Amino acid sequence: MNGKQQIGWGLIGASTIAREFMVDAIRAQAGHEVVAVMSSSAERARQFAAENRIAAAFDSLEALLADPAVQVVYVSTTNELHRAQVLAAARAGKHVLCEKPLALSVSDALDMVRACDAAGVVLATNHHLRNAATHRKLRELVRAGAIGRPLFARVFHAVYLPPHLQGWRLDKPAAGGGVILDITVHDIDTLRFILDAEPVEAVGMSQAAAMAKQGLEDGAMSVVRFDNGVLAQLHDAFTVRHAGTGIEIHGESGSLIGRDVMTQRPIGEIVLRREGGEERIALQHEGLYERGVASFGVAIGGGGEPAATGRDGVRSLAAAIAVAEACRSGSAVRIPDLPL
Repeated sequence: MNGKQQIGWGLIGASTIAREFMVDAIRAQAGHEVVAVMSSSAERARQFAAENRIAAAFDSLEALLADPAVQVVYVSTTNELHRAQVLAAARAGKHVLCEKPLALSVSDALDMVRACDAAGVVLATNHHLRNAATHRKLRELVRAGAIGRPLFARVFHAVYLPPHLQGWRLDKPAAGGGVILDITVHDIDTLRFILDAEPVEAVGMSQAAAMAKQGLEDGAMSVVRFDNGVLAQLHDAFTVRHAGTGIEIHGESGSLIGRDVMTQRPIGEIVLRREGGEERIALQHEGLYERGVASFGVAIGGGGEPAATGRDGVRSLAAAIAVAEACRSGSAVRIPDLPL
């Protein structure tokens, strides 16, 4: 794309994440603007557009994709809608940044990747945690051998789902609700990124303690084995108010401890513990979504890959689905080696 030409974004879904994070993240990029928004409710689309200074509001996907001002779409609808919307965007020749989970099944997610490949458009998954200064530093330190060979990991991602986000995540299985597709998939993607390794097997147990209905889970504990031998313990919940979040990577000669890092905000700290003592690692925080949109902008300009590709979205989804199956079955579930 010509760097001097405005890149117009269309929002597929007038969502909370779009309002709170993505509109500003897009506008923080030189030459990028949010030019249209679509919701199944015409009134919601009009209100969102007015509140966020967006020129066009649509109540159909077809109308948004037909708008010549739109070159890129951001998909943040409920999870069961992602596949059809991404396929339609690919047919229309639009680049796509899609929220996680990419789809509700691995086969659907693979369809999305292949459709975008065939159309010659970039597909990225909005796994925002890869863009955190904390996780990028953890990846750098692990790669540099700061803790020796990695052996174990622990992720603490048990939080309280605020009232304005409660709803389909807690009571609509057909929409892809539940904590595993909402949070566990992030944990797995983050570990894939930090460890530069792929998950191969999962076990787990889930809980419906207080919030989830219709057979969905609002808490889960799982263990995932990676192909480099690392065993990772994941604790995810919608029901825990005061736990704090964190990630730990333990190796043969040291440990990396991250606190307040499983978050949408540019916060948190990392400590490196080795025989010689404990060292707090210097970090330069920046907006996670701004950095993610920036890398996506480079990718659609032909300058590299986005922070999390469509293929990353497929692999992280496959592992989360394996965790969900392990919780249902009570058995270890192998994670397939995907044709990507």
